[in-house]
Amino acid sequence: MRVSTKGDYGIRALIELAHHIGEARPMQSGEIAARQRIPESYLEQLLTTLRRAGFIRSVRGPQGGHALIREPKDLRVSEVIEALEGAIMPIDCLDDASACSRNGGCPQREMWQAVREAILGVLDNTTIGDLAERERAAQAGGTRYVI
Repeated sequence: MRVSTKGDYGIRALIELAHHIGEARPMQSGEIAARQRIPESYLEQLLTTLRRAGFIRSVRGPQGGHALIREPKDLRVSEVIEALEGAIMPIDCLDDASACSRNGGCPQREMWQAVREAILGVLDNTTIGDLAERERAAQAGGTRYVI
């Protein structure tokens, strides 16, 4: 399984919003893009998907922007990846048994199921809040650069 830039950038955007949860003013997309080094035009598309998935709210206008709806500690990375990338499936036959040319008699299927469960185990047990905290710790060490 390979996470595309869509998943990577979407998670980064949510991490940035997690840093600003509870602030009076929502964050503008240009600010998110600059802080997380995401192309703003691409970010706009991702924010629409994240809003439709129920992770953020968006407000139009000069005082508008984006904000998390859910607490970062309650937002699992697996939910975000599935909203942006689709089902987490290392091989098609796990989702659709008819996709198997061996009619389900493949010795690899159990292995791929174990791989999927391991991936989901990590993503289910990691939250946007966890990642935001890791980024804060990295910032404390002076490794974050913001324009």
